[in-house]
Amino acid sequence: MTSTHNILVTGANGQLGSALKALCGNTAHNIFFTDIEELDITSLHAIEEYISSHNIDIIVNCAAYTNVEKAEDDPNGAELINATAVSYLATAAKAHDALLIHISTDYVFGGIRHTSPITELTEASPLGVYGLSKRHGEEAIINSGCKHIIIRTAWLYSEYGNNFLKTMLRLTSERSSINVVNDQHGTPTYACDLANVILHIINSANITNLCGIYHYSNDGECTWYDFAVEIASLAKHDQCIIHPCTSDEYPSKVKRPSYSVLDKSKIKEVLCIEIPSWQESLGRCIKRLKLL
Repeated sequence: MTSTHNILVTGANGQLGSALKALCGNTAHNIFFTDIEELDITSLHAIEEYISSHNIDIIVNCAAYTNVEKAEDDPNGAELINATAVSYLATAAKAHDALLIHISTDYVFGGIRHTSPITELTEASPLGVYGLSKRHGEEAIINSGCKHIIIRTAWLYSEYGNNFLKTMLRLTSERSSINVVNDQHGTPTYACDLANVILHIINSANITNLCGIYHYSNDGECTWYDFAVEIASLAKHDQCIIHPCTSDEYPSKVKRPSYSVLDKSKIKEVLCIEIPSWQESLGRCIKRLKLL
């Protein structure tokens, strides 16, 4: 029988936090959704007080500094949220014997060119400030000795907030043509699918036996160009012509991974789950968006 947990969710107003909120209406768990207004995770004292007063036994950290471009000019801000705050959550989790479920990123890879799906055992090689700060967060969790599950994901999109899907839906409805990069390979991840996996973990009878690092995205792989073409097709925005281009045509201070397809074999085997293809999940999300 599954235990009832007192769960703290940080970053509850982001894409993943919003997806979790939408899925948790009928859960038996006591879930406390917080963002900066309710809990300042850059304060160890505030975290300790919150965990104590709410008797928290699971923390799901969805909070992150995700503006990859801005991070290059604001390394201290990225490090504060993605590493220092994470170290505080890990310290508090250890002190209160709580489990920390932390969301990380494919950006911890990229410094080494890969050509096949990346496993959890692959050495991290972050390229820029964002990836480095997220890797520092992972290291802080591991070094803390707390019970933890780290889930690396990639190319997150949803009905919530701002993301690539929404940008492409807008641009392909407004313009006759757009250019999208075709030399970065990865896999889109529907936030609701990832939220379902997190709930699956939380509902597991022997949750502490699941501790470790996992990779999760939808199945398959594509480029940003492929992703954009599928979005336009599903939305029936046929009037917009999408042209493939190279990353060099869009100079950026951020060096993005050219190949960051994540190997999901471990999470499929350990959790005994099937992962939907990125095309299937994209279709579901667009249908939901049309209902909003």
